[in-house]
Amino acid sequence: MLDYDVDEWTQEEYLRNKQALESQGVKVLLIDTILNPIEGTETVVYAPPLLKNEPAGSVFVFYCDTGKSTKERLKEFRTKFPNHVCISLRGGRGYWRKNLRV
Repeated sequence: MLDYDVDEWTQEEYLRNKQALESQGVKVLLIDTILNPIEGTETVVYAPPLLKNEPAGSVFVFYCDTGKSTKERLKEFRTKFPNHVCISLRGGRGYWRKNLRV
């Protein structure tokens, strides 16, 4: 099992961890907090009532334009979603490389 005691994942960490966790049956969601999806990957719009319905233990990776706002809001996210793992995407949408694959 991976170490969840982190606040941020890079895009590469997100892709690797998503692959590893989903092979173990853990759902990993990339959460769009700015209503601006990332081209080339599946994202979910930030909607707390719907996210609360996701299976306990799911991993929520939040992103904004730069990653700064979502990192600052991690405490809020973790309070809102105590049954889920909340992480920020380092660099946010601005650092996403659409051709990066693992």
